[in-house]
Amino acid sequence: MNLDGFQKALADIQRRCAAVLGKHSPFHFRPTRLPWARIAQPGGGRPMTVEAIEERLEGIPVYALSNASEEFLLVSGSSTAKNLGLFCFNKDDAEALLHQVTLIDPTARQGSKVVPVALNKVFQLKVNGVAFRLIPEFSQVKNALKEREKSGFASSGFSGVPVFQSRSLILKSQNKRYRPLFFRKEDLENTLKSAASEQKKLNPTIRQGDIQVATLEDVIKEMKETSTSNWDDVIFIPPGFDVSDDSNEQ
Repeated sequence: MNLDGFQKALADIQRRCAAVLGKHSPFHFRPTRLPWARIAQPGGGRPMTVEAIEERLEGIPVYALSNASEEFLLVSGSSTAKNLGLFCFNKDDAEALLHQVTLIDPTARQGSKVVPVALNKVFQLKVNGVAFRLIPEFSQVKNALKEREKSGFASSGFSGVPVFQSRSLILKSQNKRYRPLFFRKEDLENTLKSAASEQKKLNPTIRQGDIQVATLEDVIKEMKETSTSNWDDVIFIPPGFDVSDDSNEQ
């Protein structure tokens, strides 16, 4: 399918996102730093290995378009040798995209489907002539923008896949402390409420700035380039999970 046709196919999803945000395109703003609450202290040492990063991304599902031969359904550019492969964090978005693609290119309809793929298998995926892109869940882009506005970062867009953390929440396991990063703000909020209820306390009040937002891409970049001691306490929580059974408020 020609890239021009694909852009029309993607327009419906982009319009939905623009309607939710009521602003410009959500893909042109990048935070200048990661405002995370840290447990580990900065120090020397080697960056985290690719294998260690993959372990942390294992179990996080993304959704790709597959053709009848069970290969990634790619889009070819009309004026470039590059092909484009997309991985959506929301299955419904992937289904909507597949529907639009098959409307434009009926030959792709037979046998095409949405398939789940583990994020740790694709975050470094490289194929000659193919550009792979992660498509965030648009409701979480909206949540990320709102949280950044609360923290004083006015912006009309957000670049990358948002991840959420709270200073009020850590996890403890075998005498170790971990920082959970959530792909959905609602999962973080539900975990905070459940943890407070289990501890027979009032539900915590989310203070301004208590929820921090960054991009998955920036977190992974930091893992690759800075000391392991800064990031070995980070774990990623799959969408829909409530980890309150093992959580403690800080």
